[in-house]
Amino acid sequence: MRTSKSRASLAAPVLEPVLVRKEVRCAVRFPLALPVAMSTGKEEFAAVTRNVSASGVLFELDRELEVGQCIGFTLRMPGAVLGTPHDVLVRCRGRVVRCSISETQYLAAATIDEYQFAEQ
Repeated sequence: MRTSKSRASLAAPVLEPVLVRKEVRCAVRFPLALPVAMSTGKEEFAAVTRNVSASGVLFELDRELEVGQCIGFTLRMPGAVLGTPHDVLVRCRGRVVRCSISETQYLAAATIDEYQFAEQ
């Protein structure tokens, strides 16, 4: 007696797609090490930028920040970078989107949700 297999069992196995995480950048990053005054609303402390873009900043700091935490920070952008005759003080509000630790310090990536240029 002959048995027949269904067509479905003879079909090639279905391969699940592999999801590859690819970073999508919406702004050019500038590798700038600038001193920053940071505030979480509860405390103020110093940090240094590792890179800066129009939409976010990567900070080096001595403490861990929580993902989702709202922060404020002030930095002085060099006139040479901005194409202006003088440095510009920028006050920003944003939120932490990633935090990790390197061999010697914490790294925190944050969005810039709003900013204003301070009077010089």
